[in-house]
Formats: sequence, structure tokens, C-alpha cells
Amino acid sequence: MKVLISLILFSFLGMPLGENEQWDQQGLSEDYHGHIEHRSEGPYKKVQLLGINDFHGQLNVTRQINGRPAGRADYLAAYLRQRAAENENTLLLHTGDIIGASPPVSALLKDEPTIEFLNKMGFDIGTIGNHEFDRGLEELLRLLNGGSPSAAKSYPGSRFPWIASNVISQSSGKSILPPYKVLNVSGVPIGFIGVIMKQTPSLSAPNSVKGLTFTDEAEAINTYTRELKKQGVRAIVVLAHVPGKSKPNGELATGQLIELAHQVDEEVDIMFGGHSHAYLNSVVDGKLLVQAYSYGTAFSDVDIEIDPETKDIIRKHAEIVNVFQENIQPASDITRMINHYERKVQPAVNRYIGTAAIPITAERNRSGESALGNLIADSERAAMNTDFAFINPGGIRADIDAGPVTWGNLYVVLPFSNQLVKINLTGSQIREILNQQWQPDTTRILQISGFTYSWDDRQPAGSKIQEIYLPNGKKLDPDKIYSVTVNTYLADGGDNFTVFGNGVNKVTGPMDIDALEKYIKQLPQPFSSAIDGRIKRID
Repeated sequence: MKVLISLILFSFLGMPLGENEQWDQQGLSEDYHGHIEHRSEGPYKKVQLLGINDFHGQLNVTRQINGRPAGRADYLAAYLRQRAAENENTLLLHTGDIIGASPPVSALLKDEPTIEFLNKMGFDIGTIGNHEFDRGLEELLRLLNGGSPSAAKSYPGSRFPWIASNVISQSSGKSILPPYKVLNVSGVPIGFIGVIMKQTPSLSAPNSVKGLTFTDEAEAINTYTRELKKQGVRAIVVLAHVPGKSKPNGELATGQLIELAHQVDEEVDIMFGGHSHAYLNSVVDGKLLVQAYSYGTAFSDVDIEIDPETKDIIRKHAEIVNVFQENIQPASDITRMINHYERKVQPAVNRYIGTAAIPITAERNRSGESALGNLIADSERAAMNTDFAFINPGGIRADIDAGPVTWGNLYVVLPFSNQLVKINLTGSQIREILNQQWQPDTTRILQISGFTYSWDDRQPAGSKIQEIYLPNGKKLDPDKIYSVTVNTYLADGGDNFTVFGNGVNKVTGPMDIDALEKYIKQLPQPFSSAIDGRIKRID
């Protein structure tokens, strides 16, 4: 039971693994301090849990937070090692989307460099997110277990356990990964349970999650919490690729993780979240909930005290720490690793494409339109010579800065290697697709090319779309058949845009990044793009 919960809020802004027992090796780097099996002084065992989420392979990417450089794996490593040196009982963990939508330094090498980074850091445990399935289950298991797709070299895989309790193989009826793991820290067991959002199939290409069932998160957590309690484990931590957010002071905590906290066993002490790239540091129903933004720009530092007699967590507090690059030296071994892989991908990454006259961003206005979305949609419609084009906003992952633009810059914008598909749809189907942008849990405004439309926020979902106009000023004909370009993700009904799946006369085309490259090269240089009123919001 929970005796005392203390929350420090900073806003500075088990189960045997069988064939996967090799994950128990820690892969410590030479200057990594502290791990399990050390003893604390005093009556209680003090343990530190350092967590990251939604890293997305951002090994060499520096981002700006309030005008200050932040992120990069070598700086993140320096912070984590500094914190680990303060407590010999430190565990490193993550909650998924560690890979997927990665920059070329990771993605072009099958994201193996990102796993190598985690191994070098001596991570102890992690779970999977929806982007771990981007290349399908077979490739995910290869990435974790080791082996090369070309058999050209030896790739060792992950040296720590990955857990997921609610992803079931339909053929075997078993979890694709161990559902939980018990780690002994200074003689006290801590149970970790992994879960991923049950909505993952709607966030992934159908082929990438084919043959898998994603079960209810709360039911899975409660099932394995009971199993852990039978084993005498009282300190229980959930690693959840489930979103949540809060104000810097912990108030107004909202999201699926908050709802989940109310549904799970009271023996659960801490829940690490992910997916929404948000700040979360709050206590909900006696459980400490955290999420540390994304891309390695922050991490969660959760400090706990465990009673060695009852084996329960009696105190816990958390801090979300920003990874600012100033006043700290990057970890030299990680810098060398990054440099090594940058050299490998340099010929492709540095290829010149054009020059941007101004920054072209994915930032959307109140109507949902963005300058970068317009540019990409135009490029894809031109590539397939269709009437219209649609882009899912989640497929656009970065902006284009002013100045020279390389292939590597475009890859960061469109990292999913989606192929373009031409389909035929009626005007009424297109209207239905536009109305599908407003879904029960979220709103996703598609980026478009070849037409304009208005939507009324005062109308209920399913009836928000008003007038739809063609470039010649005529209205969309509900009975006419139009040619449409989408990527493979949307063509398969991704993001719950199910009507795209009803398109007929499918014709495949180039990759999305190739279409964008060709289009930019044909534009007058320097090129630009702007919000031009394709989408109009009526209040």
C-alpha cells in the first residue's frame, strides 16, 4: 500500500524470457555508473528510474526549446550518466517509439544505431510503441533479437528485455514479447509490465500489424499485477505507450493514461507514458504518472524508496528534466558512434536538391492548412497526374529550413518510405473522407491539393464539411468519379480514414520522397510555399 507520496514538479521551461534471455546482458559502456544489485544505506532502499519516450532515432538531431539547443543522443547520455552517478541503484527504461520516423543516420541503417545507443547506455528494460511496427513484426523481432536481413554482417540485437502484455499473436494465442519482467534492485524485486495502446492498428499500416491482436490495456495490466503479487512483488511499474499530459504543476492531467490509472490495480505505483510527446508529472488515483516530451529533449527522473520488509514503494517523486546542451559536455563515446554512422550515410544525405527561399513549416493555421503540407500535396498530385491529393498530417515529421535543401532534409520530413497510390473515388466519397477528419478521440486535418473547401466547427461530426470547390470555381460533383493520389498508409485506411480503402483502379507510383525531390527540382529556385486558403474554417 502507499504510505506517502511526494511529488516534485519542475517545468523548467519475472517472467522467464526463454530464447530471449540474452537481453539480460547489460552492455555497459566504460563510463556508465551504477546499475542493479547495489545496496543503499539506511532503512529504505533508494532507487532511481530514468525514463525516455518517443526518441524516434534522433541520434544527431538538435532541436530548439525556447531558443535553447536541446537534445542529441550524446547530450542525453551525459545527462543520464550524471544522474546515474548520484544513485548506484539506477535503472534506465523507455516506453516505446524509440525508432520509427527516424533521421537517416538511424533509418537508413535499419535503426540498428539507435539500438546500439541504448545498449551502450546500459538500458535495463523497455516496451514497444506503434512505430516499432512500422516495418512489421518480423523486422521488429530481428531488431530486438539480432541478425541481419542480408546476412552480410552480425548484428547482436538488443541487450535488454522488451516487454508487452497486450499484443497477442493470432496464430499462437501468446504475447509476442514477455508481458512483464522482474528486476531485483539491492535485493528488492520491482515488477515492470509493458502495454501499448489498443488503438495501435488504426495508427499503423494494416500489413505491419497483420496477425496481431491488441487487447485492453487495463485488463492486461491487472492480469499481470495479480501474477506479480502472487510472486511477492509489491513494487510495480507500468511502461505504457499510452498518452497523457498535465500542467507543469501537475494539475489538469488528461489523456488515456489518466483514464487507465483509474482502472488498474492499486498495487501499481508508477506509470511511465508516451506517444503524445507531452509533459506529464502528476499523481492520479495514488499512482505517479510521467511522460517526458520526445526526441531525447527531456527525460523522466523518478526517485523511489522501498521498504525492504514489505517490499513496497513508500515514497516516490518525479522530475522532468530538459536536455539542454549548454553547461554540459556530450558523452564522447556516443559522439564517436554518431560520427561513425553519419559518415556511412553521408553520400545520400548530402545530395543537393534545391534552395528554400524561406522556412517552409508544417505548422497549421486555425483552419488546419500548412505551407509544407501544400508543397508535399502538390508534389504528389503532380507525380501521379491526378485531380486531387491527400496527405495525412502525421506523415509530415519536420520543417524545411531556409537555405540549401539536401536529400537528408527531405528524408527527415518524409521518413516513412511510403509509396504513392492513384485511386478513383466519387465526389460523395471525397466529402465523406473530409468528414472523417473529426473522430471521437482526435481531429486530423488532411493536407490537400487540387480543390478547396470550408468547414463549420459549429456543426456536429459528420456534417462539418460545407462547400467543396474545384480550381475552375465549380462545385464538387457528388456523382462524378475523380482521380486521387494518396500514400500507401492512407490507401489502406490508416488513421481511420476508411473510405480511402474503397478506392478503385489502384495504380502504384513513386515513393513520396522521390516525388517531392522531383517537384522541388522543377520549381524556380529559390523555391517557396505558402498557406493559400485551400481550407477555410467557419466559426
